Amino acid sequence: MGSYENKALEEAEAWKNKIIRKSGMMSRMSKQAQIKINGFIPEKAHGAITETFKSLIEGVLKGTHYLAKNKKKEAEMAFSEREEKVKKAIQLAQKTGMLEGAGTGAGGIFFGLADFPLLLGIKMKLLFEIAALYGFNANRYEERAFILYVFQLAFSSGEVKKEMLDIILNWEESTPLKEPDWRVLQQEYRDYIDIIKTFQLVPGIGAAVGAYANRVLIAELGETAMNCFRLRMLSKNREEA
Repeated sequence: MGSYENKALEEAEAWKNKIIRKSGMMSRMSKQAQIKINGFIPEKAHGAITETFKSLIEGVLKGTHYLAKNKKKEAEMAFSEREEKVKKAIQLAQKTGMLEGAGTGAGGIFFGLADFPLLLGIKMKLLFEIAALYGFNANRYEERAFILYVFQLAFSSGEVKKEMLDIILNWEESTPLKEPDWRVLQQEYRDYIDIIKTFQLVPGIGAAVGAYANRVLIAELGETAMNCFRLRMLSKNREEA
């Protein structure tokens, strides 16, 4: 591997170690509080929320499948060029998310509710684009599953992050040809974004909070996706070298 690839792999390894260490006392306490709150929600409501979330995700996946292309030009790109395009894609998604968050945040509760599916679409589109830039065809079932695990890794509590990270790190050896647990996925995502996105509904500050929150959440997703694909590609290249 070249010097750029080695540096990228070192950054990815540092990110991985940070994820492993991240589940501290505050994270565990926060998660326990979320579990207690979820316990007050009736089982039928959990089921309905999960099915709605699943349908929403599947709809977004179908709508963005056209981005999952392995063009010859992209396949021939140097790794550094791929990453430059990935960084630009993340920045563009952040700008789009900020505009969307500011717009829905300024509209109060009614428009604030529209933020959830709109932001979800921006995030999924970004993941498909990143996968394509790294040379993976997300029209394939296993690649769509990988994208969902990356998404869950980005927006989960400490212990679930470790579980998702382990699946991703061992993807090539034992690809889990199955979908993630949809109930866990929606609860983790909802719990992760709940506090910051709730303030988006407050009159007067909703627009600013919405723009800031979306920028931060998309940046976190972009960083997670970049490092997951780095580890997937470069660790394998190092072993083969």
